Amino acid sequence: MKTLRILVLPWASVAAVFVSIVGRAGAQESQFPVRTVPANSAQQALPPASPVLRLTLEDALARARKNSTQFLAAQTEAAIVRQDRYQAAAALLPSVTYNNLALYTQLNSNGVIFIANNAAHEYVSQANVHESIDLLSVSNYRRASAASALAKARAEIASRGLVVTVVQSYYAVAAAQQKLEAAKKNGDEGDRFLKLTQELEKGGEVAHSDVIKAELQMQDRHRQLLEAQLGLLNARLGFAVLIFPDFNDDFELAEDLHASVPLPTLAEVQQRAARDNPDLRVALASVQQAGHDVTGARAGYLPSLSFDYWYGIDAPQFAVNGPNGISNLGSSAAATVNIPVWNWGATQSRIKQAEMRRTQAQRELSLAQRKLLAEIKSLYAEAETALNELTGLSRAAELSAESLHLTTLRYRGGEATVLEVVDAQTTFAQANAAYQDGAVRYRVALANLQTLTGVLTTP
Repeated sequence: MKTLRILVLPWASVAAVFVSIVGRAGAQESQFPVRTVPANSAQQALPPASPVLRLTLEDALARARKNSTQFLAAQTEAAIVRQDRYQAAAALLPSVTYNNLALYTQLNSNGVIFIANNAAHEYVSQANVHESIDLLSVSNYRRASAASALAKARAEIASRGLVVTVVQSYYAVAAAQQKLEAAKKNGDEGDRFLKLTQELEKGGEVAHSDVIKAELQMQDRHRQLLEAQLGLLNARLGFAVLIFPDFNDDFELAEDLHASVPLPTLAEVQQRAARDNPDLRVALASVQQAGHDVTGARAGYLPSLSFDYWYGIDAPQFAVNGPNGISNLGSSAAATVNIPVWNWGATQSRIKQAEMRRTQAQRELSLAQRKLLAEIKSLYAEAETALNELTGLSRAAELSAESLHLTTLRYRGGEATVLEVVDAQTTFAQANAAYQDGAVRYRVALANLQTLTGVLTTP
C-alpha cells in the first residue's frame, strides 16, 4: 500500500515561496515585470468569512411563515375564498355578451319557410346586456362574504399555531445550549473530583472506594455531556427544518432564554381574547354563513326578475344596411318575471337542511364561547404557575451550585463523605436542567396565551 504524505506549511511560507518563484520568472523575462507582494498582504486579500446568521424570535417567525407548508396552504385557501366572494359580487352586476348567430331554414316547393323564422337566411349579431335581480344572488354574495371571513380566521388559527411551534422550538434550542454548558461544567467537576480523590488516596486520607465512586461519577457526567451534545444537535436540526427553505444549521440565537418577560393581567387577556380570538370568529362566521344559506333556500319561494337589452343586427343579410338602403341595426328589450309554482317540496326540503345546519353552527358557537372561557383560565394559570416556579428554580440552581462547592471543600477537609459529594453533583445537574426546562415552559405558556389574544410578548 502506498502512503500519501502531505506537507502542511504555514501560509506565510507558502506565500514567500510563491513570490520567489514569480521573481525568478521575472528575471528571466524582463519584459514582464512582477511586483513583489508581502505575505501579510496576501493574507489580507483573502475573502472575509461570512458572518453567522443571528436570529431573533421575530426573524424566526417571519422565516417560518414563508416556509411552512401548512400555513401557506391556509393562506392559499383564504385567497381562493376571497376570489369566490369577488365572483359572487360580480354576479350581482349587469353582464355584457356579444352573440353571433346564422340560421339557414329549409324551404318547401312553394317557397314557404319550414319553421317560423323571419327569412330563409337570418343573421343575428347583437350585444346583450343582462341583469337578473333575485334574493338568491344577494344571499350567495353574503354567504361568500361570511365564507371569506371564515377562511381568514382559519388562516389566523394556522398562523398562531405556527407561532407556538416556533417559540417552542426556538427556546428548546436555547435551553439545549444552556444544558450543554451545564453538562460541560459537570464533566469538568467530575474530572476535578476524581483527581482530588486520587490525590487524597495517595496521601492515605481516603479509601480506594472513594476513587472508584468518583470515577463512576466522572463517567456518568461524560455520558450526560454526550447526551447534551446530541440533544442540542437534534434541537438545532428541527428548528432549521422549520424556518429555512434549504438545510442550514449555521445560525445562533439572539435572545436570552432567561430574559425577563412580564405576564399580562387576566383582565387584559380576557379583553383581548373576546375581541381577537380566531376560534370564536370561526364559529361566528359559520353561524352567519348558515344564516345566509337559510335565506338563499327561502328565496326559492320568491319570484325572480331579469332584464335584457339587445343592440345589433337581426336581418336576412349580414350587413349594416339592407339591399333597399334601410339600416339593419336596431335594438330591443325584454323583462322577464319567473314565478315558482310547484317543485314537489324541493324548496321546503332545502330550507329544512339549511335550518338544521344553522342550528348546529349555533351550538358550535356556544361551545366555542365556553371553551374560550375555560382555555383563558387554564392557559393563564399555566403561565402564572410556570412564572412562579421559575423564580424558585432559579434559586434552586444557585443553591445547588453553592452546595456543591461547599460539599467539595468539606470533603477536601475530611468532613464529608464521597456520597455527599456525589449527591451534591447530582442535585446540581438536576437543578440546572429543571431551571432550563422551566424557562422554556414559561415561554411556551406565553405563546399559548398569544393564540387566544393575538399579542406575542417578546423581550
